Amino acid sequence: MATTTYESSFGKRLFNGLMKAAIRLGIGPKDTWVLSVPGRKTGKVHSTPVTLVEEGGKRWLVAPYGPVDWVKNARVAGKVGLRRGKHAEIVPIRELGPEEAAPVLKMYVERVPHPRPYFDNDPDAPPEAFIAEAHRHPVFLIG
Repeated sequence: MATTTYESSFGKRLFNGLMKAAIRLGIGPKDTWVLSVPGRKTGKVHSTPVTLVEEGGKRWLVAPYGPVDWVKNARVAGKVGLRRGKHAEIVPIRELGPEEAAPVLKMYVERVPHPRPYFDNDPDAPPEAFIAEAHRHPVFLIG
């Protein structure tokens, strides 16, 4: 499978803006939240919609488009804000190594279809196949 590289565009920024507004109202996919994190250089808070992976009482953040700005900012901050409707929380995060991240990446690809072109593996690949691409898709354990 050929991997696509993420590039921001007016359409993607518009879609993200509309999605953030909907999620803040509590509308939209149940696993989608608005993530907020201060910028590592300016301290200005930036927000973006994210889809969480939840399983067995645990939650993870997956960066399907690679180490984009929210990832770099979250690494520095060590915590992020998550909001969905009236529910808001600030949560600590811990970045996972490739072996820990691989099964989470597989779950993400199985459950969230739209970013699949950014992954080398499809949903049918074994979890071990995702170890090789874990460096391109950071995964954070929440809490």
